Amino acid sequence: MSGAEEQRAVEEIPDGDTIWRFDTAFLKSNWTCIWGRGCQGILPEPAEHLGQGCCSIGAELDGEEEAMTISALAATLEPSRFEHHADAHEAGVFADDSRSSTRVVDGACIFLNRPGFPGGAGCALHLEAVHSGESPTVWKPSVCWQLPVKVDWEPGEGDTEVATVRHWERRDWGAEGETMAWCCTEGERAYVGAAPVVESLAEELEAIVGRTVYVELRRRLAE
Repeated sequence: MSGAEEQRAVEEIPDGDTIWRFDTAFLKSNWTCIWGRGCQGILPEPAEHLGQGCCSIGAELDGEEEAMTISALAATLEPSRFEHHADAHEAGVFADDSRSSTRVVDGACIFLNRPGFPGGAGCALHLEAVHSGESPTVWKPSVCWQLPVKVDWEPGEGDTEVATVRHWERRDWGAEGETMAWCCTEGERAYVGAAPVVESLAEELEAIVGRTVYVELRRRLAE
């Protein structure tokens, strides 16, 4: 770990061969997504008016299985809730034949409905999930529904793995992170939620770590 990571307040929960380590300061904070409510986006200049949030680049996919899932779900999207339905039909939803990321259309992810679109602005996959009464964690690429939660994996002692759960930082975006006008976990703008992250992102955290670990985490942070 880096010096900054070592200084974090950490809660550690063993779970079989995985040792989960949680950045408790972030999980206790009142961070919340403010997309459409002041989000400046991740372009070199603040661009709240574009409504792109963190969708200005294609979503990196977690292997072929996730790519297959996204492809199948995209085929079910209603044109009325998918602004770039025609683009997807014509050339697919992936950036290239590797199917490792979603395609960028007109400056943002193909699944992003722009402000003013009659079917609703925002991620078409998210909107379809809500319309279907299902969780967006089932429909969206994992990197999208997990943000701003980041998991770092590293070898532990013996046959164990250590998974550190923290928030995304500029360095996690690669070279783009150095030029982004704004990173939502920095500053105070996004720390205006009504509940701590461990509660507001309960569904996402449970999907990442499993119910048993999440329940124990919630219990400890409530003490």
